[in-house]
Amino acid sequence: MEHGDAARGGARPLVVRVPVEPVEAAVEADALDAVARTGNLVVRGPLFGVAAQEDGDGHVWRVIVAVTLGCPQQARDSLNSRLWFRAKDDAEDTAERRALLAAVARLETEYVDDLGVAGTRYRIVRAEEYAAVGALGEMEGPRPTDAEPLVPDWSRGARGPAVDDGLVLDPSAPVTPTQVAERLALRDLCYSGDRFPQDVLADSRGAVTTHPDILLLPPTFTVVERTANAWAPISGPHATAHTARRSLDFSLTWAWPRMRGLIPVDGPMEADARTETEGRADGDGTARTPGPLAAYAEAAAALRVGRVNRLEFQDTVYQIARTRRLLRWGPDGPEGPRPSDVNTQQPTRIHPLLDEDGHIVSGD
Repeated sequence: MEHGDAARGGARPLVVRVPVEPVEAAVEADALDAVARTGNLVVRGPLFGVAAQEDGDGHVWRVIVAVTLGCPQQARDSLNSRLWFRAKDDAEDTAERRALLAAVARLETEYVDDLGVAGTRYRIVRAEEYAAVGALGEMEGPRPTDAEPLVPDWSRGARGPAVDDGLVLDPSAPVTPTQVAERLALRDLCYSGDRFPQDVLADSRGAVTTHPDILLLPPTFTVVERTANAWAPISGPHATAHTARRSLDFSLTWAWPRMRGLIPVDGPMEADARTETEGRADGDGTARTPGPLAAYAEAAAALRVGRVNRLEFQDTVYQIARTRRLLRWGPDGPEGPRPSDVNTQQPTRIHPLLDEDGHIVSGD
């Protein structure tokens, strides 16, 4: 067996790379400290995305739709749109457009998880989302060496890095000692317990054999709130802790005031808890008595003082949690959806019909 290959039921050898560059060595030391603080894991469930492999790429795949979606069909729909726009705007010739449109037609009517078209192989991929927790059940927060902007941008239109942007999946790439330890520890991870249906348990056990290798995707950051006995996510995964903080800031100042009737839903888009409480005075020039929006503005202001990862507001604790994802890998590449994975929607047509010249067909 050549290095980097694996037979069915066997795992690839892991190549260990000892960090010597100062920043990478600090990240490795940070990871060791995190194990001591939060040595337990909680598994939330699967996430889905799309990976692609070009002809001649060997065993390497690249992520083209972030592995953050809640069900396989959402990933299929994302691939449907990607191929439709490629057919409309970027097809080299009629033959390529015809092949792309045939793939789109399949995605509109079938549960397609692996598909080759125009020299590229596409696959719906499945990852398991999990997080580390401490002895008291506290979820791991951002680490000191996790990426943070030098100057935080809190503007509403700011755009941070995208999750999985440009991510290459290579099971043979060298990894650091802590990454090796985590991958080895998670190889046998599977569901257990009475709360899972039997088909889910069987698929989870089977994946340990059919896809024995583990790839660790980059960490993500999620806003969670403390419930009676657990942490519940209130935002999607973000690529950086700051982007997650900014999403909580948006909820505090813009979304929640509208949801709770404190700002009219049809009011000006720029109106938020800050604009509605700052610089407001009665007709005689005296300051108005602070209204309920003041509490929202104060909480958002507290969030902006340094790298705040925990905030209490209206008897609820919010935290920036560091979430992780593992992707299983087998002889044929990354794991796809399992038979027991649930689709929340059916395949359907998303875009208008195109003809072979890339023109939208009217009347349908």
